Amino acid sequence: MSSRQPRWTQTWLGGVRSAGVDLGYPGERLGLPEHGSGSVAGFGRRLGALVIDWLICAWAITQGLLRIDPTQGSWVPLLVLAAEYILLVGTIGTTFGMRLLGIRVAALGGGRPPFLSVVVRTVLLCLAVPALIWDRDQRGLHDRAAGTVVVRI
Repeated sequence: MSSRQPRWTQTWLGGVRSAGVDLGYPGERLGLPEHGSGSVAGFGRRLGALVIDWLICAWAITQGLLRIDPTQGSWVPLLVLAAEYILLVGTIGTTFGMRLLGIRVAALGGGRPPFLSVVVRTVLLCLAVPALIWDRDQRGLHDRAAGTVVVRI
């Protein structure tokens, strides 16, 4: 077999990149830079920001401020997280965890996303599954539905 021709298993096991198809870098189709400020945020930063926000909402706010045990009122931390996302992303484009890790939510056209987009994105994020299905620009279904992208600051 020729070294240029991929084996048939490589084309479906490894995806189109292993077959030699160049899809470009994440965010190229959106007109974003490859590196630095304004580039698409990676999975690690996004997951880290979500964990930080979850800890703030579950422990600091739900247990500390509201004095509610998250094991008794299991929906309370999720509602607090949703409120944090709607309030902070809707006004400044970032949450506490996102800010700590240097990322923000932006509209596809640039700038802060509209309020309705933030609400749609937050509801889908709270469902979790849409956030776990990504496209080649590293945008989850929640970002695609809201017309947003998470970029580095």
